[in-house]
Amino acid sequence: MGLRGVVGRARSLCVRAWEGLRPVDPNRSVKAALGALVIATVAITTLLTLVAFHSAIEMRVIALLAVIASLLVTQFVAHGLAAPLDEMADAARSMARGDYSRRVHVDRKDELGELAATFNRMAADLEAADRHRKELVANVSHELRTPIAALRAVLENVVDGVSRDDPATMEIALEQTERLGRLVEHLLDLSRLDNGVVPLHARRFDVWPYLAGVLKEANMTKGQGHARTDVHLHLDVSPSDLTAYADTERLHQVVANLIDNAVKHSPPHGRVTVRARAGRAPLSLALEVLDEGPGIPEADRDRVFERFGRSASAENGDGGTGLGLAIARWAVDLHGGRIRVAESPRGCRILVTLPGDPSAVGLT
Repeated sequence: MGLRGVVGRARSLCVRAWEGLRPVDPNRSVKAALGALVIATVAITTLLTLVAFHSAIEMRVIALLAVIASLLVTQFVAHGLAAPLDEMADAARSMARGDYSRRVHVDRKDELGELAATFNRMAADLEAADRHRKELVANVSHELRTPIAALRAVLENVVDGVSRDDPATMEIALEQTERLGRLVEHLLDLSRLDNGVVPLHARRFDVWPYLAGVLKEANMTKGQGHARTDVHLHLDVSPSDLTAYADTERLHQVVANLIDNAVKHSPPHGRVTVRARAGRAPLSLALEVLDEGPGIPEADRDRVFERFGRSASAENGDGGTGLGLAIARWAVDLHGGRIRVAESPRGCRILVTLPGDPSAVGLT
């Protein structure tokens, strides 16, 4: 065993010995502190009794001094033990009133210190959840207000005679209605996610015909979902008989949202490529969606998968809901896979990896 191994073993033994002494360390154990309190009280009483036997002080005076000294020691220890509990009670009352910013400041290494640290983590989680809830309400209100206001303006113009109810005007109203419907559908998906009521029905399927059907559907709805009808969709699957294992309905959400996002940010007459390759594990899948748009800055590559998250380059875009990529990440996470923005010399390249079927190990 080398010197490094000896040092590591000695350090491990010291750590275990230090942890073994915790039950008798008053600084790291409430039980030890209470035990030390009892020992100190008994020691004070015994010392004063011995003083009484060797002096002319009456026993009543000694007993009174012993009681006073014991009370002082007990009060000191009790104050140290109760102070963090009182602070946590005040912070809990503030949290009950909706103030999640309070924290408990306790520099202790015993069970009360661990309780205070756990309380602070809980308060931080509740504060983050409350902040996310407020942001969600604000973002949903903003996203709903935009298509509703546009639809109302179109209908008011028709009613007031400013515009005619011709096909062009009705198409504008239809686009806003469809946008509103997509937002509501996305919110319902996220609600099912939060409630944990979305089961995963994975099966083996042929990748080429499946993705061809998704792209065909995307081509049919391009003019309805948004005005981009000039973008060409290309499918690249290799080998052609590639098979994978996934929940096809959830994977459809992933591919459709990624295509929709890529088409929106493509240049005029651009090209969006959906590429599928076999992963490392049996029936696993590596799926890429590439576009020729401006791409996503590296600083925003994680934020775009958050709810209502958009990159800085898309803040003034076409008014997407900001939920498509969040739903795509949720569906991939449901499979135990991974989705990320990968490096690309041009445009945006989003890479999805699905783990495949664990029970298919050894199959060919």
